[in-house]
Amino acid sequence: MASGSDRNPIIIGGLPSQVPDFDPEETQEWLDSLDAAVDERGRERARYLMLRLIERAREKRVAVPEMRSSDYVNTIPTKSEPFFPGNEEIERRILNATRWNAAVMVSRAQRPGIGVGGHIATFASSASLYDVGFNHFFRGKDEGDGGDQVFFQGHASPGIYARAFLLDRLSEQHLDAFRQEKSRAPYGLSSYPHPRLMPDFWEFPTVSMGLGPIGAIYQARMNRYMHARDIADTSKSHVWAFLGDGEMDEPESLGQLTIAAREGLDNLTFVVNCNLQRLDGPVRGNGKVIQELESVFRGAGWNVIKLIWDRSWDPLLAQDRDGILVNRMNTTPDGQYQTYATESGAYIRNHFFGDDQRLRAMVEGMTDDQILHLGRGGHDHKKIYAAFKAAVEHKGQPTVILAKTVKGWTLGPNFEGRNATHQMKKLTVADLKGFRDRLHLPISDQQLESGLPPYYHPGRDSEEIQYMHDRRNSLGGYVPTRVVRAKPLALPDDKVYASVKKGSGQQSIATTMAFVRLLKDLMRDKELGRRFVLIAPDEYRTFGMDSFFPSAKIYNPLGQQYESVDRELLLAYKESPTGQMLHDGISEAGCTASLIAAGSAYATHGEPLIPVYVFYSMFGFQRTGDQFWQMADQLARGFVLGATAGRTTLTGEGLQHADGHSQLLASTNPGCVAYDPAYGYEIAHIVQDGLRRMYGPDSEDVFYYLTVYNEPLQHPAEPEDVDVEGILKGVHKVSAGTAGSTPAQILASGVAVPWALEAQRVLAEEWNVRADVWSATSWNELRREAVEVERHNLLHPEEDQKVPYVTRKLGGSQGPFVAVSDWMRAVPDQISRWVPGTYQSLGADGFGFADTRGAARRFFHIDAQSIVLAVLTELAKEGKVDRSALKQAIDRYQLLDVSAADPGAAGGDA
Repeated sequence: MASGSDRNPIIIGGLPSQVPDFDPEETQEWLDSLDAAVDERGRERARYLMLRLIERAREKRVAVPEMRSSDYVNTIPTKSEPFFPGNEEIERRILNATRWNAAVMVSRAQRPGIGVGGHIATFASSASLYDVGFNHFFRGKDEGDGGDQVFFQGHASPGIYARAFLLDRLSEQHLDAFRQEKSRAPYGLSSYPHPRLMPDFWEFPTVSMGLGPIGAIYQARMNRYMHARDIADTSKSHVWAFLGDGEMDEPESLGQLTIAAREGLDNLTFVVNCNLQRLDGPVRGNGKVIQELESVFRGAGWNVIKLIWDRSWDPLLAQDRDGILVNRMNTTPDGQYQTYATESGAYIRNHFFGDDQRLRAMVEGMTDDQILHLGRGGHDHKKIYAAFKAAVEHKGQPTVILAKTVKGWTLGPNFEGRNATHQMKKLTVADLKGFRDRLHLPISDQQLESGLPPYYHPGRDSEEIQYMHDRRNSLGGYVPTRVVRAKPLALPDDKVYASVKKGSGQQSIATTMAFVRLLKDLMRDKELGRRFVLIAPDEYRTFGMDSFFPSAKIYNPLGQQYESVDRELLLAYKESPTGQMLHDGISEAGCTASLIAAGSAYATHGEPLIPVYVFYSMFGFQRTGDQFWQMADQLARGFVLGATAGRTTLTGEGLQHADGHSQLLASTNPGCVAYDPAYGYEIAHIVQDGLRRMYGPDSEDVFYYLTVYNEPLQHPAEPEDVDVEGILKGVHKVSAGTAGSTPAQILASGVAVPWALEAQRVLAEEWNVRADVWSATSWNELRREAVEVERHNLLHPEEDQKVPYVTRKLGGSQGPFVAVSDWMRAVPDQISRWVPGTYQSLGADGFGFADTRGAARRFFHIDAQSIVLAVLTELAKEGKVDRSALKQAIDRYQLLDVSAADPGAAGGDA
């Protein structure tokens, strides 16, 4: 066999290399022709000929692979640019006013005694991109639909506020209250796009970089999903995501590009503001980020539009017959382009054009000032319009526009293109004067020298303002605007919950399966059923949800174009263009993005959806916690199910699957209502209350997190005197002690409740202890209410002091309190200070590991026998049990020997 160096593959670089050559003589003629072109006309001419041949091959439908990147020039040639329908002079004046007010707002926010910061350089670079969108593309909501969904780049928020000020949507009081949301209420403006803080203005929170891109992808997909299922007409809605080139390094930015291409989301456009700078320096100093991103997006199946040079380059490129200028553009690294943005025209003449006679000849007739103002495409309204129009008209693929800009553009030499420009927040008087002159604004030196710089408004009746209003009226209203048109849902009556409340009889089922049974009954409801959106990361079967496959089906816009391998089974895998289930692959980030898009549909499109996202609990708040904050920020609603919960319950899986802390992480999110139920009837009341709170007449902007387990157990029927208030508020008594004379209390949650009941039996039979067992359905909600009570008491000392619910509920209970769960101790410790008695918690602190459930629980000392020891220990401290009993219990139950524990139940995938 020939060695690698001896073999002569036909083509390398990803093209076929083992295709047989049936006509070597003809092949050699083609190769000789190429050699002659290189020798006689140069490499640049030969390259051009090759590109034209590839272009012609595609025209003839000859299958040739895509190139990963193209020349460093605009994708849309000048001759193909459409007519620009706007008044460019008026739009320039509008933009100048917007630029000024954005910068002045941030500068004024740095005034003495305030100093709350802000960012101005990002908007300065992207201002023209937004302006063309506002004037010609972004659809509002006045036509009664959802309009366009625009994900604004977070750091550009000052510019969006500045434009709203010109349109009288915000006042000077608002601008002066930037980043002073409480101290200047009700005029305070949030730092970044934030629906929770400004629920009538912003739609999408985006400044946690990387979440905007993935959120936009799944928003576009949710639009298609809602249209396909005839829930809302989203055919006119287009999703725009304005992003930074540095932001594209976030894994969430690029991680889900393929789903947009796979589903042909031509209702989606990314606009990447390529100012070549991160927060503190160049994005690719030694490379070319636009070329890199082009390769990534092309490879993922996107339509790529590069917007690199403004119109001032058109005459020079028209002269470039041998490709020398394009070659220089191709080979100049980003770090050098950044330097050109800060240097003089003479420097650019000498360094960019100067070392090649042909390049020097191109600019011989240009002054240094003209060379200095050879601009970037992201600042040219006509070029931007051409790119945006091509994007919205492109069919079959999502589009990315890679727009080259200068960070800090127009702000002056101290800002433009500087590495530190992102952190620069205040303009000096000299900066302001130069900025004013560049924008041609009628503001006097005296105004700039006598205190805070003024805002500029050309007047409500001015040509500019009337133009702005006219453009927005023609496009359906003002953007950004958040409107909630959804009506409360007609919720089902108690009958739908009856079957789950009956318990499981002699059958042992996991709480995951109890929830699934309830969900199946809810989805039969004529009004509510179609609004459920089931979401899982490739684990429907694990969670016992394959029973939904035949009826709900899996959403796929292309349907199912193959015969399923399990087609003979009753629960066969079925895909449909109108499917209800979202199967997003092994991507918790993608699933959470679907969850957010569905959970905010009540506002985005005026049609409520009820997402139910089920996942391995370890991979929820831990892996995608930032997105759950995004969900709360976006006021999204729905049910989040942390299945296979607990540090010891998912037997055999081990460390990375062992969740003992997601309830603690959930407690940090103010928008999350978290429960850890033990029985089906508890789940029924929690879900019923969740539907009421999120979708009823007085809807709240919260989402519900339920941790459910895969360990089978027998579920009791709902007691006749069921304490619904206790279930919902966080604790209720499930078993009063009936034997023994020494009282004690055991609080348990989730899968730990059966251990507590076993401990209750042992304590009574072997130690004469009468223990009551309480189900703590929500440690988090108990703490949250208690904290609010303390806050009220702190600020209202003259009023009767309130008492936390947990204190009132447990008041009068005799004996010490022992809390236990399959979580780390910090979870039940949340309520310790409000429990009316001595308190000890048991928990699974530390790393998880693979073993039997019984061995793991014995190791962490949270099993029934360990609960017995804990209760005896607390009683011994009170002198109610002799301390010798503690050693007796340790020896009797072999608590120091992990292998002595009963292995416990096995299996239980759901």
